[in-house]
Amino acid sequence: MGDAGAVRRLDWNLLKRAGDRVVAAVPVQPSGYRHEMPDLSYNNNMKSWGPELCERSPDITMAQVDAFLTNMYRGDRADFVYTVSREFVRQCQTPVLVLPDDVPGHPYVVAMESVYLAPNAQVTLYPWKANSKQIQIALRHVRGFLRENRPAAAAQPFAAAAK
Repeated sequence: MGDAGAVRRLDWNLLKRAGDRVVAAVPVQPSGYRHEMPDLSYNNNMKSWGPELCERSPDITMAQVDAFLTNMYRGDRADFVYTVSREFVRQCQTPVLVLPDDVPGHPYVVAMESVYLAPNAQVTLYPWKANSKQIQIALRHVRGFLRENRPAAAAQPFAAAAK
């Protein structure tokens, strides 16, 4: 799990922890549980991220990594996105624009379920990163979404300039 993976997993968790300070979110390739590969995220992180973390931080043991990953990827969390419940997503009023993917760690079905559950959700085209034209379209959608959902105070200079 690289830094980009960590950022992707924070999208829903950030909304849960500081939703009153987030005006809009763009979950890109949401991570989630894949029923046909139940141990994928745990095994991948035990093989790569865990040993790398322990090497960088000798005060962290593989037993601690195992406990963290077991909590993150198994048990109650092994059903949807790993950081929040379906009920949280149903109640989330923050506008979200989801950019789905369908690779093992980022299942399309999880991304789309979050779109269906979140009351103020949008989804961009899929696939959105297969070629440069699709990436341009997705970026245009993201920019427009963020522009439409910018705080009123931030939009005022643009409104004055348009007059």
